[in-house]
Amino acid sequence: MHQLPIFLNLSGRAAVLVGEGEAADAKARLIERAGGRIVRAWEPGATIAFVALADEDAARAAAEALRAKGLLVNVVDRPALCDFTTPAIVDRAPVTIAIGTGGASAGLAKAVRQRIEALLPARLGDLAAALFKARDAMKARWPDPASRRRAIDAALAPGAPLDPLAPDAAGQVEDWLAAPETAARPARLETIRLTSADPDDLTLRAARLLGQADHIFHAPGVPPAILARARADAVRHPADAPPPAPPPGLVLWVTL
Repeated sequence: MHQLPIFLNLSGRAAVLVGEGEAADAKARLIERAGGRIVRAWEPGATIAFVALADEDAARAAAEALRAKGLLVNVVDRPALCDFTTPAIVDRAPVTIAIGTGGASAGLAKAVRQRIEALLPARLGDLAAALFKARDAMKARWPDPASRRRAIDAALAPGAPLDPLAPDAAGQVEDWLAAPETAARPARLETIRLTSADPDDLTLRAARLLGQADHIFHAPGVPPAILARARADAVRHPADAPPPAPPPGLVLWVTL
């Protein structure tokens, strides 16, 4: 990962915008969509800035002056001068998907965004809002965080009641919560044998399992880049062999 992706709350906050023209207008629309307040020069409370100047020397000078004030700066079309870059965005508020290339190719980011746009239903944001509204009910039904996570994962699986790609998933949350409890999912141990240290060589099955696993037992020498493909909250266990008594949920044994 070449950059740290974050989502910044700009609501009501100042964002500096230096420049005029189409590029500046595009950044202005981005700031306004995020609820930010555009200012044309530094003021107390501003934390980020956008510079859209055609002259490179002027752009560099503006960026350095703003950076000296403690701001993170984006300079349009000059990745080397940027503290951060702006991604291509799929907006299904409150669901937001950002596709970045570290400034390498805005066209590629746009092409990927268009593919994702075609996949996701317009009401995906409604599903997120419904799940947020149901948080207390989910905690009451599954007090244990691990059990709750497994229940939600199962409900969001392809073809399941809350499949995110189903157009009516948002309307199914209450019925899902009211449905009788299904049998607890037993421990399931799967093995992934790597063919290389390159995460791009992972099979579709291996990538899917890494994204779903609750626990990952991995042999010495399994590259961090492979383990980085797993969900962030999956528990990692360095080990010399698969577990004789796997913990509940989906458990992976990853070996070279």
